[in-house]
Amino acid sequence: MSGASFLDAELEFERRAPGCERGRARLGRDAGAQRLGASLYELPPGNAVCPYHWHAAEEEILVALTEGVSLRTPGGWRELAPGEVVAFPPGPDGAHQVANFGDRPARALLLSQVSAIEVCCYPDSGKVMADALDFGVSLVFRERDAVDYSEGEEPPAPPGG
Repeated sequence: MSGASFLDAELEFERRAPGCERGRARLGRDAGAQRLGASLYELPPGNAVCPYHWHAAEEEILVALTEGVSLRTPGGWRELAPGEVVAFPPGPDGAHQVANFGDRPARALLLSQVSAIEVCCYPDSGKVMADALDFGVSLVFRERDAVDYSEGEEPPAPPGG
């Protein structure tokens, strides 16, 4: 990636969830970053980067590169002007969703911390994602499936007994 313009980066298109089809170039990873994420997204009309969510550990910054980038926060939806920059702190106050409600593809740049351990919450669907990617763990649960800390636990048994 070194020396190349990110505006010309090759995008990989994927569909992660209904309404979340997008092209993505992983600029940070491709440049060799270890603790910083940078992704260029191209959103076809009617799609979002991902569902509405917030992070427990990671902070993010969004840069609208073209017209058509709409942002949902706890305050509601609004369209961003090209070049507008918005930060999302960890926690519910930083909840966000980036979408394109226009009639042509829209582009945005998302910058983020990369944490070895992360919890991400999805308020609309009541889900929680727990990641510890260094240990091969990436799990998604419904909040309503949560159990008490002591459920299923037994007192310790003596060895050989």
